[in-house]
Amino acid sequence: MLDYDKEAARYDATRGGDGRADAAAAAIVSLLPEGLLRNGTGRIVDLACGTGIVTVRLTGPGDPDRTGGLDGTGGRASVLGIDRSPGMAAVAARRLPGRITVGDATRIPLAPGSADAVTIVWLLHLLSTADSERVIAEAARVLRPGGVLITTVDKNDAAYRTGDDIARLVWPVRAAAAAAADQTDAADRVIAIARASGLEPAAEATFTGIGQGMSPRERRQQLRDRRPGWTVELPRDRIERLHTALAALPDQDRPRPDPVYKLLSARKTVSHD
Repeated sequence: MLDYDKEAARYDATRGGDGRADAAAAAIVSLLPEGLLRNGTGRIVDLACGTGIVTVRLTGPGDPDRTGGLDGTGGRASVLGIDRSPGMAAVAARRLPGRITVGDATRIPLAPGSADAVTIVWLLHLLSTADSERVIAEAARVLRPGGVLITTVDKNDAAYRTGDDIARLVWPVRAAAAAAADQTDAADRVIAIARASGLEPAAEATFTGIGQGMSPRERRQQLRDRRPGWTVELPRDRIERLHTALAALPDQDRPRPDPVYKLLSARKTVSHD
């Protein structure tokens, strides 16, 4: 897995920067409970907040309190970011002083029922089967009745569902590899775990990974480096055949279309007892 402490200083510049963050935040906001940002009295918890480039965009107009605590008593604190990487959290803290903490998403440092929304962007696909289940269960624990979990799903498929010439070559190989392995952020799986945790699917949204479209040459280098992770188990001869096919494509340095990512929201059921 990527060393996020070492990557923190250049992470935003290599992941689409402000453009991608604007798109992601707009999609998240479209799934938040109505009025949560406008009235400024709710709490959004951004798990695996990274550099905070998206987190800060969720504060809403006139964010009233940038010093609220993480124990559920921080008054009108509207956004709290949590990340397990001290390096990433340090960058995020410069964007949101006093609103970022180092913590593990499998053990969220918040009281039960203390959040109106929990957001998780590009985390579940990095986790083991057991840890992804724990993260969803923890999100459900800290949500108030009626609160929502918002998470990306099917992240690693997005780059290969763009319909271009690279995607047509890579997708069949990617699909076969995914079928043979657990895809911990698969939409159907996330929905099933959410329901088991007392959350009901509510809505969907998408956003474009601006600046993340890749050229054939960049894809070839990824294969050489055995990135992303699904390529690790591929036989060498399969890698070489795919590399050769990519090398035959025209416009080797022209980026292809940006991927489109999917967000799902699930609402914590309200007890009528």
